[in-house]
Amino acid sequence: MAKRILTGDRPTGPLHLGHYVGSLQNRVKLQDEYDTFVLIADIQALTDNFERPETLETNVLEVATDYLAVGLDPGKVKIVVQSMVPELTELTIYYMNLVTTATLERNPTLKEEIKQKNFTKGLPVGFYTYPISQAADITIFKADLVPVGEDQLPMIEQTREIVRRFNRLYKKILIEPRAMIGKVARLPGTDGGAKMSKSIGNCIYLGDSPEQLRKRVMSMYTDPTRVHPTDPGHLEGNPVFTYHDVFNPDKAEVGDLKERYVKGAVGDVEVKEKLYKALNGFLEPIRAKRAEYAAKPALVREIIVEGTRRGRAVARETMEEVRAAMKIAYKF
Repeated sequence: MAKRILTGDRPTGPLHLGHYVGSLQNRVKLQDEYDTFVLIADIQALTDNFERPETLETNVLEVATDYLAVGLDPGKVKIVVQSMVPELTELTIYYMNLVTTATLERNPTLKEEIKQKNFTKGLPVGFYTYPISQAADITIFKADLVPVGEDQLPMIEQTREIVRRFNRLYKKILIEPRAMIGKVARLPGTDGGAKMSKSIGNCIYLGDSPEQLRKRVMSMYTDPTRVHPTDPGHLEGNPVFTYHDVFNPDKAEVGDLKERYVKGAVGDVEVKEKLYKALNGFLEPIRAKRAEYAAKPALVREIIVEGTRRGRAVARETMEEVRAAMKIAYKF
């Protein structure tokens, strides 16, 4: 059997540059080498969108369109919608018996996301247990490799713990996955925050128009200690230069900007203008391809349906093995 990848995203809106450097880039690069499944985790999105579930259908299409726009080939990659594979829910329930509440409470990614969401009416159980759902997603497809952002590493470790416990208790049928981090472990938000977050609104989206992109770049956080363009500036913690390092192909230009910035010989406006030019050049082909698919929603739906059909076939096979291993494959 070919080595497999399982990765995915919660459909809470269109994808951004943080998603690209965190995992999309690796997915595109590896799609020729691995049997790849990309999951649109709409059930997990419901955990904090349960009061407005009608938004999910649009978001699922947005995310699938972004996948295709960055270069995921539907002939090689299976795009799977989580809620359309009921076997995932079944496996999640079985895994709930293998994880303690104390383990969930120690998960740093979960703790951070709970803090970000600021649940005013109490923490939904669905959100609290979504690391278990994520483990089911990965293992039902028997993924060897999971391209993720750095913030998801605790989730992969939790999955590995569940696999080890299941294989020890029942039968060694599950694969212990390993994580693959992008070249840039974590892309900061435009506000200088630790990472891009849709809920905070500090993102640059893959489908942003040139006008939207310029507005976001020109409003980016830089060096708060620098009042005048002639003041010596700091590169550390300055997201504008982090983005230059990642997205500006002209390394000589980046080096020159850094040197002048530290000396106080260049203003923020020029630095941002050159970043805008670099980002716009990077996003232009993605933007164009995205527009092509957005104009053909029926095609995008067809790709989703076929990918989900193929994904569910694999999930059914795994669940037959799981039930047999657990001695619950009843013959009644």
